[in-house]
Amino acid sequence: MLKHRGFPGRLPGTDFQFTIRRENRKEGPAKIVRRERYRDRKHADRMADQGFMAALWAQFGEEPFERGNLDAGRLSWLFGREVVPAEDPFDPCSYEALLRIDVKRAEASFPEVFAKDAPDFGFDDDFDDWDGDD
Repeated sequence: MLKHRGFPGRLPGTDFQFTIRRENRKEGPAKIVRRERYRDRKHADRMADQGFMAALWAQFGEEPFERGNLDAGRLSWLFGREVVPAEDPFDPCSYEALLRIDVKRAEASFPEVFAKDAPDFGFDDDFDDWDGDD
């Protein structure tokens, strides 16, 4: 499993997880599924989505990226809309699956992330929150 060094492990100041520490060797990777985002979601949940999109954009931009250690649950909130498969066939249960940001949809959903005066999401230069090569 590829570990995305430099990618934040979580939204600063919260317990919203962005990455996983180690692969699940027993059961395999969690499946990425499209989760429905209802209008009545909590503000904190919406901010976690926005922060995750900001981290994805800062790390990968428009380039395809490997799922690796990115959290399947967090990806699932964006999957099928702002984050789409970058390969066909796509295996939603693979750490090697390739994804990409659908920039047009992401800009429509998260205009703050793509604005010229985008807010600082609190990510510093030392994103890694794990120690060593777990």
